[in-house]
Amino acid sequence: MSLRTSSASLLCFWPRRRYRPHISGRRALISAFIAVVGAFLLFYLFAVPQLKKFRFRSELSWYDLGLYGFGPSQSYISFDEESPIVEISPAGAQCDPRYTFLAPRGDSVAHPGPMILDASGELVWTKYSWGTVQDFRVQTYKGQDYLTFWQGDEEDGHGRGSWYMLDSTYTTKHIISAAGAMNGDLHDFHITVNDTALVTIYHSIPADLTTVGGPELGWLYEGVFQEIDIATGELLFEWRSTQFFPPDSSYEPLNDRGYERTLGYDYFHMNSVDKDDQGRYLVSGRHTHSVTCIDGSTGEVLWTLGGKDNEFFDPSDGAATEFEWQHDARWHGPSQITLFNNAANGDYDLQKVSYGALIELDIPTRQATLLTSYDHPQELMATSQGNLQVLDTGNVLVGWGHSAAYTEFSPEGEVLCDVHFGASVYFSFGRIVSYRVYKGTWVGTPDALPDAAVAGDSVFVSWNGATEVVSWRLETWDGVGLENMAFTTVDQVGRTGFETEIPLPPEITHFFRVCAIDAEGNILGKTEILSRNDSSPRGEMLTGHWGVVVIAVFASVCLVCGLYCAVNRHLRSIRTEANGPYRLVSYKDEGETEAEHDHLPI
Repeated sequence: MSLRTSSASLLCFWPRRRYRPHISGRRALISAFIAVVGAFLLFYLFAVPQLKKFRFRSELSWYDLGLYGFGPSQSYISFDEESPIVEISPAGAQCDPRYTFLAPRGDSVAHPGPMILDASGELVWTKYSWGTVQDFRVQTYKGQDYLTFWQGDEEDGHGRGSWYMLDSTYTTKHIISAAGAMNGDLHDFHITVNDTALVTIYHSIPADLTTVGGPELGWLYEGVFQEIDIATGELLFEWRSTQFFPPDSSYEPLNDRGYERTLGYDYFHMNSVDKDDQGRYLVSGRHTHSVTCIDGSTGEVLWTLGGKDNEFFDPSDGAATEFEWQHDARWHGPSQITLFNNAANGDYDLQKVSYGALIELDIPTRQATLLTSYDHPQELMATSQGNLQVLDTGNVLVGWGHSAAYTEFSPEGEVLCDVHFGASVYFSFGRIVSYRVYKGTWVGTPDALPDAAVAGDSVFVSWNGATEVVSWRLETWDGVGLENMAFTTVDQVGRTGFETEIPLPPEITHFFRVCAIDAEGNILGKTEILSRNDSSPRGEMLTGHWGVVVIAVFASVCLVCGLYCAVNRHLRSIRTEANGPYRLVSYKDEGETEAEHDHLPI
């Protein structure tokens, strides 16, 4: 065999055609396996914790499924702010007719701040606020009702701010600050029957944290509450958690905290303080899972319910003593307390369910019994915030804090009225929350003028905070004199929700105004003089947030495109393999004729 023949034969029968595909296939399988394992790990580590937050139920409405957005809201023509669109259930809900006080905030809230809604969820008053607003409600001071709330900056789980009191005209009348060189905390501002204020404070102090695995010279947030004379600002009483509760009484893990003053170990996390008619204080420590009774004179701890220092036997199989991460502990008579048991703290254990609790205490024998549990029909898990208010009717209102809902119960725990101001499937994401929710009576008489705007052939009128308006009177200028303009009544329509639309009749050709009328026919206020030519483009009354739908459509398109590309690539691979990855090409020397090449031995 000639050298040329041998070379041709060797090249024609190079073994890569026989063995290389198997090697490539093995490598492809290994690569695919590694990719699948990696994708699975990424899915498990990052996607599964997020998927666990979704709370799907078979009975959920389109609202709760998020068809209208995470936190559906309504805008207005005559008013710049927005208000939530609520969903009320069950059918024929027996909602308390009084006003609801809340302070929505979160990524899905366009204009966070204190807010009053009526029993049907219609806006009554709101105020866009700088910083954070929490604990918004009505309280009585010296026989007069005030709107009270905390406002300031939130940092590291607590607040740095002051407490505000607004009168019926929505004018700030009192600003209360913490006594001493400390900042007012966001968790509680409670006015006692003695016209004093109970406030919470988080104070960073040096502490030995070795008992919890921290540094010997570390930083600790101690829970402090003060009782302050509202009129004078005088400090009447002060109590500090570190005098009675050491760091190792906490259930909160240390993690990387305690090494810096601005990132202290929040071992106690005081979130409510109350006082009864015997002068005893009741303090809730969220991170110690405890409710503590404190002597009003000496500051000594009289007893502790729950936590590592629990003193009570529980015949209700732990239901009255084994609460966790609780909020809003309140006296309900001399031997009963209420609280909101969060049961969770961001771990999203699906077995944990939040609920309101009424607990009976036999203090001499140290026995605690759960009398009533107030449970949401969807078994909500509020990882933070929340409260329970016993109404004077005996019914109970529970605000679900981190979950955008509030529920009214009968004294026996039956659901009477359940209100959602966000889609419940996404409650665990905290897109819209309210620290607490309250019910109460309120008479608002704002000193500002009613708001009005012309859009098309209608005028839209509203009055932020006015509770006594029952109708709107449309008046037109008689056309005589501009200095002392006289107006005549053209129409009067009943007030419909926060904003009322009034069609403009043909006889109104130029200037007009709208008057707010009360139940006795008195004029409460008048808008500025308007002109029919002031018409502005009509905005959308209902701002349906279609973000969820857009995301779903985008994800579906991406999925279809991805499947198409994968299938197309697979088909091309099959075609390529059918033709063979390599072709048998015989070697031909330069100058060799086709005939000579064709007759080479094989």
